[in-house]
Amino acid sequence: MSDFVLTTPVVLTIFNRAHLAKRVFEEIRRAKPTKLYVIADGPRPNHPYDKERCLAARAVVEAVDWDCQVFKNYSDDNLGCGRRTASGLDWVFSMEEQAIIFDDDCLPHQTLFRFYQEMLDRYRGDDRIVSISGNNYRFSGQRLHYSYHFSRFPHLWGWATWRDVWQRYYDFKINLWPEIRDNNWLTDIFGLVQAEAGPSSEVFKTICRDEDIRYWSRKFNIIHKEMWNTWDYQFFFMCFLQNGLAVLPNVNLVSNIGFGDEATHTCSVTELANVPTEPMTFPVLHPPFMIADAFADAYMQLIFNRSC
Repeated sequence: MSDFVLTTPVVLTIFNRAHLAKRVFEEIRRAKPTKLYVIADGPRPNHPYDKERCLAARAVVEAVDWDCQVFKNYSDDNLGCGRRTASGLDWVFSMEEQAIIFDDDCLPHQTLFRFYQEMLDRYRGDDRIVSISGNNYRFSGQRLHYSYHFSRFPHLWGWATWRDVWQRYYDFKINLWPEIRDNNWLTDIFGLVQAEAGPSSEVFKTICRDEDIRYWSRKFNIIHKEMWNTWDYQFFFMCFLQNGLAVLPNVNLVSNIGFGDEATHTCSVTELANVPTEPMTFPVLHPPFMIADAFADAYMQLIFNRSC
């Protein structure tokens, strides 16, 4: 690790949790990126302590003491988690070709930075890959001895992607959702269509889990109606529509330390909270094929369904 130089820009999104932001910042500080982008939301109306807490969170990044360009995009008003993150990443990718992105509660292992940079370089320009992710919960076991596998789910708790992916596909309002919903395209995404010979023509049968369809339909419906200020499910939507894959490591490289009452979305502690991190082993052993791990994805879908 001593010869590794982190040249990929790092993005940190913050709000009002200085104690969490400080822990994540300290790991970024150890990695010493040459560029750091900070995205901050403003205080909420009718929350008297927000102004002080937002200022405290912003003070954390003033501790940059290595050779690093720091770029700040701070909102005076509260845009909400979704609009603030999406607009902030629009800003980042107007200037950078690729980036490693952390929320204030996504605590990385140090080996994540080298792994992400190598994966960004390896899969740049490959239209099949939409993101690099750091999560591996290992609840369903492991099938492979390679350093990483592929998933249909772009886990976004400490992740990386490219300008081309973000600018070409990301749509905060998911304008294609009515067409996808009304023509039952989720069945094609999450189901299996079988053709059987009938008396006069083929008969097509669809095999799918209704719970999966209901889960994603609920999420996408409320996002399209602008009833939920989030940004990450839109990235999932984009990934599904493009048949995109995410790179996931064979060890967990990011721990979400932000579950609890102060969280915006992860208020209830689940099995995904505070999962310990482990080091990535180098050199990276690349799989000789690009197939989504359906077993791991099915297990994650069960976790998603339970989270409703």
